[in-house]
Amino acid sequence: MNGILNVYKEAGWTSNDVVSKLKGIAGQRKIGHTGTLDPDAEGVLPVCLGKATKLCGYLTDERKTYEAVLLLGVTTDTQDASGTVLSRSGRENLPDERTIWTVMEGFLGKQMQIPPMYSARKVGGQRLYDLARQGVTVEREARPVCFYEIAIQSVDLPRVRFSVTCSRGTYIRTLCNDIGSRLGCGGCMEYLLRTQVGPFSLSDALKIAQLQELRDTGRLADAILPIDRMYADLPAFRTDTRQDAAAHNGNAVTRKDLTADEKNMAGHPSPDHCCPERIRLYDSENRFVGIFAAISGTGQFRPEQMYYDPDPTGM
Repeated sequence: MNGILNVYKEAGWTSNDVVSKLKGIAGQRKIGHTGTLDPDAEGVLPVCLGKATKLCGYLTDERKTYEAVLLLGVTTDTQDASGTVLSRSGRENLPDERTIWTVMEGFLGKQMQIPPMYSARKVGGQRLYDLARQGVTVEREARPVCFYEIAIQSVDLPRVRFSVTCSRGTYIRTLCNDIGSRLGCGGCMEYLLRTQVGPFSLSDALKIAQLQELRDTGRLADAILPIDRMYADLPAFRTDTRQDAAAHNGNAVTRKDLTADEKNMAGHPSPDHCCPERIRLYDSENRFVGIFAAISGTGQFRPEQMYYDPDPTGM
């Protein structure tokens, strides 16, 4: 099977636990997730199957939205509530709501963030969390991140519930730690729920038990999003039988011999009056071949990313 499953990762599972379980459910080994969620975190975890694993890097780059609870007045070694407490601040030292709003708004936009020691980042070939468990702290290079939106949902001190939309590689527990530091009282992340990854939302996410039930009733394929859906913003074209073999083998195809797939052209100008730089290409039997890019001045397209699967049971 080729495609993407929108999985609801439950608390207590690692992202790799989810992948391991799905290998058994789907009956295939070529599976990968699209961005690690901490074991205590919950929410959307897109998982790619088969040829869709080529999309893992693409989906990792997508914007992500979270709901989180910031616990003020407490700092921990892991920057979340599961870690060892390093400091506590009395309730009398907590800021007022207006100050919290002002400080959190200051994190909007481009920022530099230092990855936490308890993370999967590597320094000198070693995972930071392995070093942290040995009691070793090392220098970490700050990385650019971007917070597109931060919105407080409620304040019930010492807790602040908020939502955040951010770029790839962002640690929300580090954001909580940094907010607490800037407020002067300390803070850590008490709860995290990922609600959106690109086009994948919480409302459509399925738990492992639900996926097992679909497998047991022969309906697992119904939950798999086809690969081409991820490129719905690109115009779609179809080869004729003469060019099928060339397309399947990853060779260039000629624009004049392609037919616009009108069913998938919604929102795009008529192909007779445009020269797209990138297209979704299907063969004469409507099987998705891949993404093809225009070769300047030649009237041809060459493959940029191939997804063709000759197995007629593939998705």
